[in-house]
Amino acid sequence: MAEAQNIPVGSTTAGQIAVAAESTVATRMSAPPSFDVADFPVPHGREEEWRFTPLERLRGLHDGTATATGDGVKVTVEAPEGVVVETVGRDDARLGRAGTPVDRIAAQAYSAFEKASVVTVPKETVLTEPIRIAVHGEGGTAFAHQVIELGAFAEAVVVIDHTGDAVLAANVDYLLGDGAKLTVVCVQDWDDKAVHVAQHNALIGRDASFKSVVVTFGGDLVRLHPRVTYAGPGGEAELLGLYFTDAGQHQEHRLLVDHNTPHCKSNVVYKGALQGEAAHAVWIGDVLIEAKAEGTDTYEMNRNLVLTDGARVDSVPNLEIETGEIVGAGHASATGRFDDEQLFYLMARGIPEHDARRLVVRGFFAELVQQIGVDDIEERLLVKIDEELEATV
Repeated sequence: MAEAQNIPVGSTTAGQIAVAAESTVATRMSAPPSFDVADFPVPHGREEEWRFTPLERLRGLHDGTATATGDGVKVTVEAPEGVVVETVGRDDARLGRAGTPVDRIAAQAYSAFEKASVVTVPKETVLTEPIRIAVHGEGGTAFAHQVIELGAFAEAVVVIDHTGDAVLAANVDYLLGDGAKLTVVCVQDWDDKAVHVAQHNALIGRDASFKSVVVTFGGDLVRLHPRVTYAGPGGEAELLGLYFTDAGQHQEHRLLVDHNTPHCKSNVVYKGALQGEAAHAVWIGDVLIEAKAEGTDTYEMNRNLVLTDGARVDSVPNLEIETGEIVGAGHASATGRFDDEQLFYLMARGIPEHDARRLVVRGFFAELVQQIGVDDIEERLLVKIDEELEATV
């Protein structure tokens, strides 16, 4: 179990964990970002950014052998009045503005999509109902690009719901204007054989607030790469994640928060539960505080609960600091087995073992579920957690 590290303003300990630019931190070992697939070699599994991923289960997304089919995914958008929903070509200037692909699959997805979906919330528009984007797999292979753009001082909640069966490689861009507030709930509730690899890019404007809630349950292999950068000072990012990994599933979340602008904040909290033989969860949390990012305040945490034998977790927090003029920075990672003492405490008070186990796991996730802010999604997730727990009884 890794202990949390906190670095207050002016602390002399900052230099002890700071990492030089030529170090082995994952953020600096990858190939430079590029929209060109040819700039990324085919991975072999020994690379830092691929060493946890079972390449043979990517169905050809990593080596160029996967090709799009007509029955890939169907995307539908339900949006309140005032929201602009467009289907655009590859020449639209908004595509790729939030971030550049950082691995071969993201570059392949950018090179291979034909049309992109752009959802725009005009400036100063405050939505009272969520925008809902349904991505349903229909059995084929697809490459996709989605853009969510908020004008200055706009506020919106977006729910992106992935269901069905597909092999999907995608880029998702979030563009926040100055003073905008965006909450995105991205749910991966795929069928058992689905493969989903995506890079999520958020570009946060001056004094804007971005909250991302990533929920992963289904799929054979899910590998998500959320990334955050700041376009002006005063930006805030909150990245929350919840995953429940079953037997044979591989769920991988690789995050990067790049503090490239002064006086910005970030907070990362991901929690996962695992059960069953060969259940494998990977969490990589990278935070980079650049030399020019004075006044940064950041923290990241990952917690994992192992419910049965045979499950495996790889949790790697990385914190790279290039300036000592920060408000605070820290990280924590811990993985532990189901707490038998908690179970005994509840059972000693007359609660059956099945119900006691469910209460403990619900309590583990409750902090994150309650922050989603969309009632039907919260209830759906609690029901899904109960369904997953039935398998351990």
